[in-house]
Amino acid sequence: METPPLHLPALGERTSQTVHRLRDEHGPVVPIQLPGGVRAWAVTSFDAVNEVLGHDDSRYSKDSANWPALHDGTIPADWPLRQVLMGDHLLTKDGADHRRLRSLVSRAFTPARVHGLAPRIQALADELLDQVAAAGDGVDGVDLVPHFTEPLPVTVICELFGVPAAERDGIRDWTKVLLSLRSTPQEAAEAGAGIMAYLAGHIARRRHEPGDDLTTALIHAQDEDGDRLSDNEMLWILWVVIIAGHETTVHLIANAVVALCADPEQLALAQSKDVWEQVVEETLRSRTSVINAVLRYTLQDVVIAGVTVPAGEALVIGFGGTGTDPARFGAGAERFDVTRAPETHLGFGRGPHFCLGAPLARLECRIALSSLFARFPGLRLAVAEDELPYTSSIITEGPMALPVHLG
Repeated sequence: METPPLHLPALGERTSQTVHRLRDEHGPVVPIQLPGGVRAWAVTSFDAVNEVLGHDDSRYSKDSANWPALHDGTIPADWPLRQVLMGDHLLTKDGADHRRLRSLVSRAFTPARVHGLAPRIQALADELLDQVAAAGDGVDGVDLVPHFTEPLPVTVICELFGVPAAERDGIRDWTKVLLSLRSTPQEAAEAGAGIMAYLAGHIARRRHEPGDDLTTALIHAQDEDGDRLSDNEMLWILWVVIIAGHETTVHLIANAVVALCADPEQLALAQSKDVWEQVVEETLRSRTSVINAVLRYTLQDVVIAGVTVPAGEALVIGFGGTGTDPARFGAGAERFDVTRAPETHLGFGRGPHFCLGAPLARLECRIALSSLFARFPGLRLAVAEDELPYTSSIITEGPMALPVHLG
């Protein structure tokens, strides 16, 4: 009798907890069942994930055309993750197509532009912290998610792409629906259609009313052959960069706050030694907001960590299991420790698909954390750590509410 596949996530567990348990109890590569009854494989250890990423575009593809089950009727037509997997964007491209689009985005998203954002990010953080202070510290504390950890990354990425302030809540709301396991197929379809229609309108507006923003820069971006981005390519680039550019950082900042508040000794070290860059790296390693990347597809029969996976299968890349893998980081891998010697982690991936937004995410998180704990050095959780409600998603994870006392 065939053994039933393991569920990802398991009922009653956060997605990160399931990934850790699969790695520790069942091995680094295991057949799983995703919500909706969809079969795939989970890759959860540092070495196994590193091995897959090292063969991107050769043994593994990001193009969903290489997953027969998505097209032969096996997977329901209304499966909510279809838009994420079948969109014509950077996360679904291989080889030359990926390099071309990445090159165009990179020219607009330059290190100099990111570095130049620091004063604006600092000003935004200070403004939001003024609002946190004004909200007061009542009996139940103040929730940092709506007041600080969420609006900061949303504002930064939307300003970067010229999205007006009055239209940013819609971007965030659509993103939450698209990534939530609690969304019905109809809700996911409506959210997908809503954000695509909005972005198409935003691009058209910027073509007629150029501004000093990345949408305008991308409109004018050309590769070495003078090949402009098509309208469809532009639409999908904005889709993935705006969504990923705030969703992951929202949770990264919040996860760092939880880790520091849960360990006063680590918080004291961060404050006394001003090692906020190390705090960010340790969060990326041990509390990453990207739990899984979906999906890679096997282009041939492959052997990963001793497990044979046939061609045409889908792999869930369990980044959430890599940084806490004791085989790589030792017996204390789960512990958040800012004194840990610098070690390579996979918080932003590796290889040709290494996250383009890594410098911006690091900058935002460092400024957010240093500013928050400088303003409120006695800040502490208003509830027990295990009482915090977390997002329900295959891809990202962070607290939906973060009540704190300001101290």
